[in-house]
Amino acid sequence: METSDNTKKKKNAAADKADVCPICGGIGYVRRDLPVDDPNFGILEVCQCQKENYQRASVQRLYQVSNLQAFKDMTFEGFDVCGHDNQGKTNKTLEFAYNTAKNYAGHLNGWLLLMGSYGCGKTHLAAAIANQVISLGVETLFLTVPDLLDWLRYSFGTADVSYEERFEEIKNVRLLVLDDLGTQNATPWAREKLFQIINHRYTQRLPTVITTNVSLSEIDERVSSRLQDRELVIRIQIDAPDFRNPLQDSAASPISSLAHISDHRTFDKFSARKNENLPADEQKSLDGAFYAAQQFAEHPDGWLVLMGTYGTGKTHLAAAIGHYRAALGDDPIFAVVPDLLDHLRATFSPTSTVSYDNVFSQIRTAPLLILDDLGTQNTTPWAREKLFQVLNFRYETRLPTVITTTSSLDEIDPRIRSRMLDERVCRLYKIIVPAYKTQAASRKTINKKA
Repeated sequence: METSDNTKKKKNAAADKADVCPICGGIGYVRRDLPVDDPNFGILEVCQCQKENYQRASVQRLYQVSNLQAFKDMTFEGFDVCGHDNQGKTNKTLEFAYNTAKNYAGHLNGWLLLMGSYGCGKTHLAAAIANQVISLGVETLFLTVPDLLDWLRYSFGTADVSYEERFEEIKNVRLLVLDDLGTQNATPWAREKLFQIINHRYTQRLPTVITTNVSLSEIDERVSSRLQDRELVIRIQIDAPDFRNPLQDSAASPISSLAHISDHRTFDKFSARKNENLPADEQKSLDGAFYAAQQFAEHPDGWLVLMGTYGTGKTHLAAAIGHYRAALGDDPIFAVVPDLLDHLRATFSPTSTVSYDNVFSQIRTAPLLILDDLGTQNTTPWAREKLFQVLNFRYETRLPTVITTTSSLDEIDPRIRSRMLDERVCRLYKIIVPAYKTQAASRKTINKKA
């Protein structure tokens, strides 16, 4: 008679045998029955019994790569459609962006492009989409664009997967979320890889979410043209102040030096130098710049560029514009260009109380920006790029901007120069009078000789 132990063993063995996959026999891989001359002959494939496990492992791995644990609190439930300091009133652009993002997460149809300044909620909504979708077991990759490019670079000979495998994974992942498009180092390699990824997903109509704080004109033309496809891309512009630290709400700009500029630099204190008997063309250039500055102060629109040597009155006129607008209740930013760049660099210090993003956004979007002495800054690639980003944004959005410079047009960054020469946006005045100090010195010399 069979013992109870033997009975249990037989039952366990039968159960184990029943659990073994009848397709692969428990190995987890299979080879398809193909002719010897078939290119796929002998190649191992994952068995159907293991695909679900592999799917879960893949989703978990991408979750870790995406560092979504750091964004776990960024959900739709935790999103505030009122924005910062809106007295509890709903911000219409935030509400529309929220509803659109939530609907997108439920359908994953087409592309979603979220645009807006730093801290307005773009990343929160993008992360909320990723968190919701990945909780449903959908393969999702969430990365800032610089991190994505670094992830690709790392795969060259040092990663557990080849560059080709990683590149294909990024191109074909079910949902790709690219945060901060436009902040990446724009090397030829970076531009080409990014375009290849975006173009592949564009042609295949793969679900993609993109956030950016730059205008489309600042993005690679090949990429921006695809982002403007209205049949595929839902484009949302968010107009809301920074959730984290909205410097624009402060009573006075911490980077503007207008308050420290003598209040004698006003229009009524400006010397037209009528008593100096200047040549007619010189007097005309000074009068023209003066009247243009007055007109601009009355109705700030587009750009005003004042050119000339040192001591010709450019800074006085620029400061007069600033003082005039401040008296009307505006908060213009007046900054000497090298000082402005120093303010930006200072934000990288561990002791800085403000972030680079906030300061850069404040400069770029100021209602009136007055840049004194363009061309005197240290012309490092970083400085040139930051200035161009600021001025290109203000050019595209037609934000009132005053620039003074002692440089000739040939000495100015060609990208900035081309915008200065656009007469639809910019009025350019060259003051050709001698410097005030030179005139005073000449008069003293004449008096001594007399």
